Amino acid sequence: MGSSARNSSPPRVGFVSLGCPKALVDAEQIITQVRAEGYDIVAQYGDADVVVVNTCGFIESAIDESLDAIGEALDENGRVIVTGCLGAQELRIRERYPEVLAITGPHDKAGVMQALHAHLPPRHDPFTSLIPPQGLKLTPAHYAYLKISEGCNHRCTFCIIPSLRGDLVSRPVGEVLQEAEHLVNAGVKELLVISQDTSAYGVDLRYRTGFWQGRPVRTRLTELAQALGKMGAWVRLHYVYPYPHVDELIPLMADGVLLPYLDVPLQHASPRLLRAMKRPGDVEKTLERIHSWRRICPDLTLRSTFIAGFPGETEQDFEELLQFLTAAELDRVGCFAYSPVEGASANALPDALPESLRHERQERLMRHQESISAGRLHRFVGQVRQVLVDELTEEGGAIGRSSADAPDIDGVVTIAPAPDLKVGQFLSVHIDAADAHDLSGHRVMG
Repeated sequence: MGSSARNSSPPRVGFVSLGCPKALVDAEQIITQVRAEGYDIVAQYGDADVVVVNTCGFIESAIDESLDAIGEALDENGRVIVTGCLGAQELRIRERYPEVLAITGPHDKAGVMQALHAHLPPRHDPFTSLIPPQGLKLTPAHYAYLKISEGCNHRCTFCIIPSLRGDLVSRPVGEVLQEAEHLVNAGVKELLVISQDTSAYGVDLRYRTGFWQGRPVRTRLTELAQALGKMGAWVRLHYVYPYPHVDELIPLMADGVLLPYLDVPLQHASPRLLRAMKRPGDVEKTLERIHSWRRICPDLTLRSTFIAGFPGETEQDFEELLQFLTAAELDRVGCFAYSPVEGASANALPDALPESLRHERQERLMRHQESISAGRLHRFVGQVRQVLVDELTEEGGAIGRSSADAPDIDGVVTIAPAPDLKVGQFLSVHIDAADAHDLSGHRVMG
């Protein structure tokens, strides 16, 4: 948000949204409700009567960014409501910014609306309050995040998400599919399925049967994915914890029902450290499954995230992680240097590593992975790939993404100048070159 003159009527709300796509969906749901109640949504601090800051509280760097965002909003506007994951640590926010109007926790649309009603009562107008059935989105019109559940039943020692967002609560399958249909009907070309633990969808409901268009559908990831795959949009799965039933998704990818893309947060490869993290520790079985997935779906793109410098990590543990990356040949990898988070049980583990060593190992892992990612991407050179256009360039070309690229976290495909390029269209692109992260090519017809 920037600054400009404030206009007090009708009531206007500004939004700053930080953090992961799950937090973005929370913000979209809040904005949709705000708009439905007659408020205007504005993009400038100075135009807003109140600013809502949706925060992240996952790691210390994210907390610092959130606190800085709150401070900026207070400096630029002065009337701020805080929500999101950091909102669960109200005392920490109040100690630094006692003038904040209200603080709510994550996934608390009702709490935000209650605070807005108290500090900026709505002036309802049925004409300006009309909203589209898919709600209001913060993403471009051609893709959208579809959150299927909230919370998590795992107790990973480095993570405080369950204490912030609670245990798993799955959305009814009919409700999810209805939202997806509204999105596709509104022009969305890619649905990005997200949650804290996508694989666990329906566990809390014992996979009970719901209904969609008069037909029974189990509240379970495989059945949900099959139904989503019939809607005519790309369907991309994120945060897929490696339960055994994930194997059922790979044939759907091979058959084109889902994008051949799997985001599996593995975190490490040392069995000793995985136990300390309270994560699955059978690394050999993980490698076997990866090789099996690729036999079934050779075009599969695998993304994962890892933690370097976890308490007690020895050089041998770290070498095991590098060896795993070499053997697994993952396409996309993100790595965090371990960061102590207030409330995480890993903070009590012995043998904490110096910050400099944690960051050194993070950098070393990314250098190691770079050549692996480059080799995986190079296999696309000479192929014709389907690409979804995200933006146009001043030179007359475009920037898009293939099935291997999730927005904002993976690479892009740079498309040479060509006539009639449009944002949100699918193109056939001949891949001419690749580096460690991105592809480039030219449009081909037919």
